[in-house]
Amino acid sequence: MKSDRKYQTLVLVGAGVFLSTMDSSMVNVALPFVMESFGAPLRSIQWVVLIYLLSITVTLLFWGIVADRFGKFGTYLIGILIFLSASVGCAMAPSLTLLIVLRAIEGLGAAMLMAAGPTIIRDVFPNHQLGRGLGLVGIATSAGLMSGPLVGGLLISAFSWRAMFLACIPVGILMIAGGVWVMRNGQRRRVQHPLRSFDWRGAGLWALLIGSLVLYAHFLPLMHTGGWVAGGGGLALLGFLFYLSETKRESNILPLHLFPKNYYHIGLITASLSFAVLFEVLILMPFYLTHIKGLAASLVGTVMMAVPLTLFVVSPTAGMLYDRFGSRYLTTIGLSICTAALLLLSTIDQDTGLALIFVSLALLGMGQSMFLAPNTASLLSRIPEVDAGITSGLLATSRNLGMLAGAAFGSMIFAAWFGYFSAGEELSSFRPALSDPFISSLRWTMLCTAALSAINVLISWQRRD
Repeated sequence: MKSDRKYQTLVLVGAGVFLSTMDSSMVNVALPFVMESFGAPLRSIQWVVLIYLLSITVTLLFWGIVADRFGKFGTYLIGILIFLSASVGCAMAPSLTLLIVLRAIEGLGAAMLMAAGPTIIRDVFPNHQLGRGLGLVGIATSAGLMSGPLVGGLLISAFSWRAMFLACIPVGILMIAGGVWVMRNGQRRRVQHPLRSFDWRGAGLWALLIGSLVLYAHFLPLMHTGGWVAGGGGLALLGFLFYLSETKRESNILPLHLFPKNYYHIGLITASLSFAVLFEVLILMPFYLTHIKGLAASLVGTVMMAVPLTLFVVSPTAGMLYDRFGSRYLTTIGLSICTAALLLLSTIDQDTGLALIFVSLALLGMGQSMFLAPNTASLLSRIPEVDAGITSGLLATSRNLGMLAGAAFGSMIFAAWFGYFSAGEELSSFRPALSDPFISSLRWTMLCTAALSAINVLISWQRRD
């Protein structure tokens, strides 16, 4: 493939990744203003974010299969159209209920972009350059995460929260025009394999299982022991029914023939655990910076920028190193750096300087970026084309589930330690007298997270290039 076509396609996919990540990070900034606009309680407003994540996570695998069977570029362009249409609707939504419904539709479009995008990169980059291509896409991911809060804040200050959704339209229109042009100039690929019968029962059970898992993880910190047990039992039953459904059919929604392969199951497991570790830190550190260090919101955002900023810088290099050295050493070194960063964070107290905190977070971002592109490339470079879309969907699902698990269990572990050290106090009633219990709780939570990261290092070392 000609180099200019290859990089034109890369720009198109990168723009989609940028759009979806910027949108998700912008909306978090807007929640207080949406609450004020509709006069709704927090328990209702949180669904503006939750339904988007739920819609993406539940449908990623389905869109991966659609991309495999009916074409990756077509799936990608339809995803852009759905995303843009829903964004316009969100900007004009007259009620919170309609806004939540449109956010669910917007999530469907974002899921199509996430499922089809990496497989398009796989198609246009040869295996010896795949790491480089995925590393460059990592720049778009980081840019979206970094610019979202800034762009969202500026638009809300200048106009209103509704303007935030309209900001996606110019980029989206350019993406559609660029996508049509690329398809007309030879990037369109016909599906070369026969159309298999679709496993609707398996798809339904999978959607129910993943949707229930997302909701369980989200509400887990609010549950009592009975809720944990009942919810966990229900999930186990759904998982067992899904297993029976998949093992008794010839045509499955999951690529069961790939799971026994070392690189495949290790790639999925380590992706999920790495994002669980990352999100435990991203959830808890802003509380430390606000409650203990007394930083203003703008400065908190600046310090937390260390993670996406390092991803932005290191991702392309990590991708190129994968092309030369393979995945085993890079992913293991990356996860080891994450573990070291967590051990550093487990030493912080009231007097820790912002420079050390920034360096620790930057190390976490560096380790994550050294892991991500090589891990993704190690899966996508070895599988047959027929399974590329579903593998991309599974990887994205693993990452999303890791985020949810990290947010849920990180909050639970911290709350348990805080209750222990503060003799039953709640974080919502924080006051300066509770600074010491807070620090002790954060340290132990970071040590627990470092232990999980160390386990992930050992798992990653078992992979074979």
